[in-house]
Amino acid sequence: MLKTPDSRATSMFINKTAALDSPAPGGPLADDLRIGDMVFIRVTARPFLEVANATNAWTNHVGVVVDDSGDEPLIAESTFPFSRTTSLSRFLQRSEHGHCAIARLTRSLTDTQRKALKKAADHRLGTFYDTGFNISSRRQFCSRFVREVIEEATNIQVGHVETFATLLQDNADPNLAFWRLWYFGRIPWQRRTVTPASLLRSPAVQIIFDSQLKGAA
Repeated sequence: MLKTPDSRATSMFINKTAALDSPAPGGPLADDLRIGDMVFIRVTARPFLEVANATNAWTNHVGVVVDDSGDEPLIAESTFPFSRTTSLSRFLQRSEHGHCAIARLTRSLTDTQRKALKKAADHRLGTFYDTGFNISSRRQFCSRFVREVIEEATNIQVGHVETFATLLQDNADPNLAFWRLWYFGRIPWQRRTVTPASLLRSPAVQIIFDSQLKGAA
């Protein structure tokens, strides 16, 4: 049985939480966000950077808006050590150079679906993080969390599930040395997973904001 690298994950992830102490402004995005919107960022913990590299994408973390009624939107996310809600400003503060993108379902949500989405997220809060990125685990990881919350509430599938083998085959330099170390010498090639990049590239969503494109304008 493959051992999940929880002890190593603790040291790699926990050092990245200090930035949460000082909230940053929500910026011009706050008033535009709706329940069900997906917020993509890039965090700098080493495993997440390797996820971005493996998927040929800048993003490596995603959360979903579950409340837009307060001073700023509330983001539900699966993060280390367990899934929780986070204010938009604190969520964005964790992103490298402030990079972020917002994706919205191409089909508008009904009031019933918005309530169902919040309920689906609430049901998963407090679930421990899966450092093995296994879609069949009892634990959660960010892209799986968002995908399942949206699907449960709307019957819309965002992103696609793939094995590690198919995920890495299109990458010219997937850094297999890191993944062998992460999985204690044996990469689980047939393990099924889903990635933030897959959600962002899904035909079921449209990108309504991209900080990198905005900066280039």
